[in-house]
Amino acid sequence: MQQLREYKQFWFVIVLGAIALWLQFVNHQAGWAQILVTVLGVFLALLMFIDMIKTLRSGKFGVDLLAITAVIATLAVSEYWAALIVLLMLTGGDALEDFAARRANSELQELLNNSPQSAHRAVDNDITDVAINEVVVGDRLLVRPGEVMPVDGTLLTGPTTVNESSLTGEARPIDKQVGEAVMSGSVNGAASVYLRADQTADNSQYQNIVRLVKQAESQPAKFVRMADRYAVPFTLLAYVIAGLAWGISGDPVRFAEVLVVASPCPLILAAPIALISGMSRASRNGIIVKTGTTLEKLAQVKTFAFDKTGTITQGKLVVDQIVPVTAIPETELLQLAASAEQHSGHVLAQSLVAATTEKLLPATNVNETTAQGVQATIDGQVVRAGKAEFVTDHPVNKADQTAVYVSAAGIYQGYVSFSDKLRPEAKATMADLHRLGVHNLVMISGDRKPIAKQIAAEVGIDQVHAECLPADKINVLAELPADQRPVAMVGDGINDAPSLATADVGIAMGAHGATAASESADAVVLKDDLTRVSAAREIAQWTMRIAKQAVLIGIIICTVLMVIASFGVIPAIIGAVFQEVVDTVTILYALRARTDR
Repeated sequence: MQQLREYKQFWFVIVLGAIALWLQFVNHQAGWAQILVTVLGVFLALLMFIDMIKTLRSGKFGVDLLAITAVIATLAVSEYWAALIVLLMLTGGDALEDFAARRANSELQELLNNSPQSAHRAVDNDITDVAINEVVVGDRLLVRPGEVMPVDGTLLTGPTTVNESSLTGEARPIDKQVGEAVMSGSVNGAASVYLRADQTADNSQYQNIVRLVKQAESQPAKFVRMADRYAVPFTLLAYVIAGLAWGISGDPVRFAEVLVVASPCPLILAAPIALISGMSRASRNGIIVKTGTTLEKLAQVKTFAFDKTGTITQGKLVVDQIVPVTAIPETELLQLAASAEQHSGHVLAQSLVAATTEKLLPATNVNETTAQGVQATIDGQVVRAGKAEFVTDHPVNKADQTAVYVSAAGIYQGYVSFSDKLRPEAKATMADLHRLGVHNLVMISGDRKPIAKQIAAEVGIDQVHAECLPADKINVLAELPADQRPVAMVGDGINDAPSLATADVGIAMGAHGATAASESADAVVLKDDLTRVSAAREIAQWTMRIAKQAVLIGIIICTVLMVIASFGVIPAIIGAVFQEVVDTVTILYALRARTDR
């Protein structure tokens, strides 16, 4: 409604301005032209004054005061054509702001426009089109070539290729096989496939992203209020220069001429357009930034804190060392452990089975003790695999890493240790953050101290806090000294949600749909790529630099024009034209934040 009113005001000014021009230069009725413009100016100035009062009541400074004064002053000294240009500038500036904002926001809007609306439900051989909100978990859905995956699910037929660019920013098609997961919002390739719905539409990845985008659009940016604060001294400066020009010259026209070139449009337009442009650029790079305030804080962050598992590491344990303590070969020790664990659903059991190159031996009398280990009979002997105290009563040298200990026929045989693979891009990300001015990188992990320190040393982390529960992570963030703030926290799991909410900036690695983390975070990385964190920092710094420069450029140009106008060398009508040029320059400069450097 606000945008519609602004467009109506713009066309209202154009139509009545054209009538006034016709009255003066065709019909030679200058008096009627002046009356028409004066009535128009007073009416719009009154509307602007009402809006300004509402702004002041909300706790912000009304920067339209200068524009209102400029309109009234030019009308008072009969410079009604200058008043018309100022009105055209103000209403046209609002329309131009809306156009620039929509252009800067195009990538965010693309997510909303491509939201799945329907699905093809398959029951036996019947295909029925249903609304997306009618899909339930377990439904068998048909997805035709080129269609959007309606919900998160698992492929029942295949293979196919999918395009996830609207979700992750990755334009390369991804090959998907039967049994693999696909995300809602990704575009199916050239083959029709059947999909089993694993989530409802409302809980699927695409709708999570849409919610984040809508939240990003609805929340105002703190820097806009900062621009208002810039306007306070600027407004006072304009009134001082205009008053001195009038007082020294004795000509009230000078007062109007100064205020005409002092319109605060650069302050009103530049900052929000730059911030929306930066958010748009972030979205194009696979990062949803929820608010402009987040961009401002992210540019100022002095400490980045990282969770370890799933953030710095891949969150997948793989066999690291096989350490026999008897004459048993390493391959046989691994084979025994994997054979005993082959029917277990534990993550370590899966890693053991995946690591062994030998054929798994038949296991009978399998008995799994929760959180302890597995006992099974293999080749006629009892084999135990699990915690050290579960497999033997004798003291053993425990590994510093996560490990599965193995005994056979009551004799302790050794252990198999595991490590969490580092993300290949982790070290480069830390180096980039150091280069971008972040001198304090912290890792907060629930893992044991030796493992945490080893990983921190490998990637270039400055501080390590190990063996931390979720509450401990919050305490670590809260106890950071003032000179190491603001702080950003990067995590991926439900256990990270409290610390993401506590940090000045919470960044969720949300590629795998970590809903709790994403909802509590200020920004969400859509692609499973840690380098997007340093990219977010770079985008934030560039955006804030452009926003501040655009505001200062507008202030400096307007101040120079005010000083020149105070000597009476810029007629009011020419000054109004100059101000329109200033508006255009600041808007175009602010849009630079949208482009990749």
